[in-house]
Amino acid sequence: MSKTTRWWWVRHAPVTAHKGTIYGQRDLPCDVDDTDTFKALATMLPDEAACITSTLQRTHQTADAIAAQGLTFAERQAEADLVEQSFGDWQGHSFAEFDHIRDNIAHRYWSAPAYERPPNGESFADVIARVAPAVTRLTAEHSGKDIVAVVHGGTIRAAIAFALGIDADKALAFAINNCSVTRLDHIDLGETQSWRINVVNWLPHTKHKTA
Repeated sequence: MSKTTRWWWVRHAPVTAHKGTIYGQRDLPCDVDDTDTFKALATMLPDEAACITSTLQRTHQTADAIAAQGLTFAERQAEADLVEQSFGDWQGHSFAEFDHIRDNIAHRYWSAPAYERPPNGESFADVIARVAPAVTRLTAEHSGKDIVAVVHGGTIRAAIAFALGIDADKALAFAINNCSVTRLDHIDLGETQSWRINVVNWLPHTKHKTA
């Protein structure tokens, strides 16, 4: 008998307090004033799912904002392994300062190539290496159920890379907007395990925006 564990990945609400700087793992709050977006998310996501956040406050605030619009979670837990990429010494620098530090060399989708590790930070490949075991463990813990994971853009790209088995650099090509939903299903057939990609970067439909 097969079991399908449904992951509903939600990127946190926009961060506006960073003042134009790289923030990565800095614990900054997010803007949860757009109630229409959270009402829409509450209708898109399944009731009574396990809610998993990272340990950073912006994911907790986003989950709270969705719950305030009527979505019920069966349980909640915070996972340190699902935090955003640490940009180390680059965090806190403006993008102009960062361009100077990097000699205007940047990745086409991200702050740096997937395998480049910032000073005292981690590469995107490092993020995949810590996210993948956490996804495997949490999938086993919630086998056959729904999981709403309110986390970060880098975390969601890492989960996609793991599910598809693609190179870290290629995974950075996925657009993951704030408050978007990405649905990945883990299918357990007993002797074999596989992933199905249902939707990536599904935006909430509100009277102010279209999906």
